[in-house]
This record gives sequence, C-alpha cells and structure tokens, in this order.
Amino acid sequence: MINRIVVGAHYGLRDWIAQRATAIIMAVYSVLIAVVLLVVRPSTFEAWQGVFANGVIKFFTFLFFVSLFYHAWIGMRDLWMDYVKPTGLRLTLHVVTVSLLVGYTAWAAAILWRL
Repeated sequence: MINRIVVGAHYGLRDWIAQRATAIIMAVYSVLIAVVLLVVRPSTFEAWQGVFANGVIKFFTFLFFVSLFYHAWIGMRDLWMDYVKPTGLRLTLHVVTVSLLVGYTAWAAAILWRL
C-alpha cells in the first residue's frame, strides 16, 4: 500500500459548485425581475416601492444579493490566495473583503426592509 501525502485546503469542488449555484440563482432572479418590471413598468418612486413591497420579491432580491456577495467572496478569496504571497497582507485583504461583503449584505437588508 502506498501512502499518499495530501496537501491543500480541499475546498475546490465545493466552491466551484457554490459559484455555479450562486450564478444560477442570480441568473434566474435577473430574468424574474426583468419580467416583473416589464409587466409592472414602474415609472414613479411609489411604483418602484410597490414592486419591492411584495414579500416574495423582497426575499428573492435579498437572496440575489446574498448569492452575489458569496459568489464575490469565493472569487476574491481565490484571487488573494493565488496572487498575494505575503501572509500578513493576504490575511488583511481577506478580513477587509469579508468585512465589506458582510457590511454590504446588512446594507441590502436594511434597504429592502426599510421599504
């Protein structure tokens, strides 16, 4: 029996699938919101508020943003790991990226549920 030394983080396939899943969610949402906007044709601020006052649209819009930010995290994390070699700088970039994406998620929720 040959002992194989396994190295690395081993999350490549999981993250590849997650990026594809988030891309599908974003694509489906884009088609859905395009259809809704073509049907409703909101032309005033109140009409736009009406579109997003619907709980289902609000939920799918938030799901879109969470998918977008998770999709962005996977891509940026891989970019930082592949191209930034100093560990301290890479860790700093990871923390800044995560902080921004979590902040953007909270901001999206605040905007959607303020309507």
